[in-house]
Amino acid sequence: QKTHLKSICLQYQLYLLLNSLLKNEMGLIIFFLCAYVPKTAAGHCKWAEVLKDLELIKTSKDIDVSLYTADTDEDVKCQEPVMRCFLLEMKVILQECRIKNCSKTRDVLNIWKNGNASLENNKLNSTTSAKCKECEEYEEKNFTEFIQSFVKVIQRQCK
Repeated sequence: QKTHLKSICLQYQLYLLLNSLLKNEMGLIIFFLCAYVPKTAAGHCKWAEVLKDLELIKTSKDIDVSLYTADTDEDVKCQEPVMRCFLLEMKVILQECRIKNCSKTRDVLNIWKNGNASLENNKLNSTTSAKCKECEEYEEKNFTEFIQSFVKVIQRQCK
């Protein structure tokens, strides 16, 4: 929801800017030069929103669960199954938050939604080969360790 709202606000600001720029010749030149900028800026990390929300929940005292935690040094070919595992476990956290009515439920929901959207929109270079582990094969770790590992894996994706 955060991402969608930001997109609407940005579109309106762009509309106002374009409306004023296109009224003169110099404005047209600036418009065409700037049209290239979004293409280069689009290379930013698709997981940035997830990282922001992970920072918001990492110190939560409301969440006390053990979660399957994928290895941060997992084979590059297993990136997609690793991310899917983290997102499956985020759903566990979300269910736990809803039961306990924890203060970070909205942030956890945003992580889950934005994470799934990022995964679908940005297919990772991976295969589901026989050597990729199933989520349940990873060690169970506490919430803090889970979040730290999730952050490391995302940061590696964003390089």
